[in-house]
Amino acid sequence: MSNIGIFHYKVGGTDGVSLEINKWKKILEELGHKVFLCAGDLGGAQGTLIREMYHHTSEAERLNLNTFKSLSDFPDNAEYASALEDLSIQIEKKLDKFIEENKITLLLPNNIWSVGANPAAAVALTRSLRKYGLPALAHHHDFYYERLDGLALTCQAAVEVADKYLPPRDAKIKHVVINKIAQQELMERKGIASTIVPNVFDFDGNSWNLDDYNKDFLDQIGLRKNDIVILQAARLVPRKGIELAIDLVSALNKPKRRTKLKEHGLYDGRVFKDESRIVLVLAGYAQDDLTGRYVDTLKEKIRRTGVDALFIEDKIRGSRSFEGMKKKYSLWDSYVFADLVIYSSLWEGWGNQLLEAVYARLPTVIFEYPVYLSDIKNKKFHFISLGSQISGKDDLGLAYLDKQIIETTADRIVEYLIDNNLRKVDTEYNYIIGQEFYSYTSLHRYLEELI
Repeated sequence: MSNIGIFHYKVGGTDGVSLEINKWKKILEELGHKVFLCAGDLGGAQGTLIREMYHHTSEAERLNLNTFKSLSDFPDNAEYASALEDLSIQIEKKLDKFIEENKITLLLPNNIWSVGANPAAAVALTRSLRKYGLPALAHHHDFYYERLDGLALTCQAAVEVADKYLPPRDAKIKHVVINKIAQQELMERKGIASTIVPNVFDFDGNSWNLDDYNKDFLDQIGLRKNDIVILQAARLVPRKGIELAIDLVSALNKPKRRTKLKEHGLYDGRVFKDESRIVLVLAGYAQDDLTGRYVDTLKEKIRRTGVDALFIEDKIRGSRSFEGMKKKYSLWDSYVFADLVIYSSLWEGWGNQLLEAVYARLPTVIFEYPVYLSDIKNKKFHFISLGSQISGKDDLGLAYLDKQIIETTADRIVEYLIDNNLRKVDTEYNYIIGQEFYSYTSLHRYLEELI
């Protein structure tokens, strides 16, 4: 059995990588391994904190920008390389201490060798791997070259970082990706072979239910039981396409649809009244929107459309907790009170929130992003589809779809909000599909073969 060190910029959060780390840790421990977490932000999890690994320190953000966007903070290649080296040395020393103190025998980095959000962490971890002669299982969720906001390796040192460390080529490293597109691109760009391990979920776990802890959730976010909760649980970053959800909620609030909801009532017996609200509840965190521009443009779109939207990031954590006297809910609590999920991502490495919605047995609207088409669509889930092509960008730089697609989809959503039988048949079907292909049993099998 191995002493496994799992590394990431942050753990214990509600982002997809942190959630997958929790799942892998659980299965690895069931297989008899000891697992030790190491990150720049522990988010309440137990582990070793190396603050310099965090991707939202000022120095990491500066290196990220000057590696992949523009050499704006350094006069030349040499100054950039010197700053990168300084931070790499700081991280390396602390990684070495972590490895020695915990007698680590296998490294399991998540995204550090692929997305490059903190390039110095990639350099440092590679050096530690080679210094101790350790094997590694590199789990790549996203790659730097998948950035939707453009990529420009800015100088020779940046080119070398990307070539040598994102990811490193080493006979002792096995590489894991989460979809077919990533597997093909990694081979074409880097000549590196990899194994696909999709995202999974504990379909045999305890269901998320109303209980004493979360019973005040709606009250705490300012809603009543006769309001409709349209949940968007993804992070607030441009590739998540949250603007499409705003358009859908705007369409749902049109008089003809509100009238139908009032006439039929809701699927669970609730009465939909004149004063009932149809609310877009945004439970994802905005930390990775480094400039704040995306959230600002979403808020402007919400203002223009008059959509009823709630940003509840401040009330959501990776798990239930109290911060002082303030109760924090888990992401899962938001699903308990949702009537429908909109998963409108334009790009995903895989799609954690999709499985969460399936597990929660909630009707789900999706935009058919490329990895959905390549890896998931053939499983025949019953989702409400927005298609796979945006129509363009508006004056705010936000994606939009043909109005007829929005209108047709809104009509379909109304059916799921009033027809309990339709909901039950489709969501139970989706649950069975998820259980078959994306359960912990599947992950158990993958990890047994890889380690």
